[in-house]
Amino acid sequence: MRPVHIALAVLVAAVWGINFVVIDVGLGHFPPLLFSALRFLVAALPAVFFVGRPKVAWKWVVAVGLVLGVAKFGLLFIGMSQGMPAGLSSLVLQVQAVFTAVVAMAVLGERPSKVRLLGMVVALAGIVLAGAAACWGASNVLTRRAAPPDALNFMVWVSVVPVLPLLALSLLFEGPERDAEALAEFDLSGAGALVYVAWLSTVFGFGAWGMLLRRYPASSVAPFSLLVPVFGMSSAAVLLGEPVTPLRWGAAALLVGGVALTSLVRPTRSRRGAPGMPHPRRAVLAGGRRPLGGAVPGRGLERSR
Repeated sequence: MRPVHIALAVLVAAVWGINFVVIDVGLGHFPPLLFSALRFLVAALPAVFFVGRPKVAWKWVVAVGLVLGVAKFGLLFIGMSQGMPAGLSSLVLQVQAVFTAVVAMAVLGERPSKVRLLGMVVALAGIVLAGAAACWGASNVLTRRAAPPDALNFMVWVSVVPVLPLLALSLLFEGPERDAEALAEFDLSGAGALVYVAWLSTVFGFGAWGMLLRRYPASSVAPFSLLVPVFGMSSAAVLLGEPVTPLRWGAAALLVGGVALTSLVRPTRSRRGAPGMPHPRRAVLAGGRRPLGGAVPGRGLERSR
């Protein structure tokens, strides 16, 4: 990856790490499903009226919106509202890097090396699997498959999708009275939490992440999220006073060490050249004819070297 893109990935990780502290603050003002719905509502409006129509097929917008917005963040916010500490949540969720590599292998045909596969096993040994992490991994692959040419446009439209499903789930499970009470007590603290999670974490963070996924393999981008727990656990300790126990550091070490193996090793290449390129001996001209004299492109050059 280019240095500027590495810096961007680190910045996104910092924004997302601090985001767990902000989510914890927001959950003190709103029920989890309502908070998640408001997050995407603020992210989508009024930007959706200025970014133009989606530049990818609607199926990708809807798929990422449901998997990322409804499933991933719905589960995350519920888990944190039930007592999952912000710092630990930032650690648990980063097993998504493993899910990203696994789903990319199945859907996109990205084949990790034996060392990367070992890294996945080590990472999974260090943490309990979370449903939200699996959903994030799937959304990473869907975003890469969609390959949106305009990451901001894509993320704004993706933010439109979860709003109504999350509002419906909130009314069903959290109740209209609880939602109305939370909205009636809306204050600056709640507004600040909404602005951060909507504009910085969602629009900027996932917009930049989507751009990186479009340029690089999913299994190369996802491991940068390993920095999220570093920022998440540190900010939670400083701002919320959460203790960082040796057990958590041990789990973090296993996760970071395992998933680092999936990112520090270059993907294996076929002996016949770059992935997706035909073998020189099978090269033919348009119409199925070989070059004159039976020559094969590149063979003469190989002999001259």
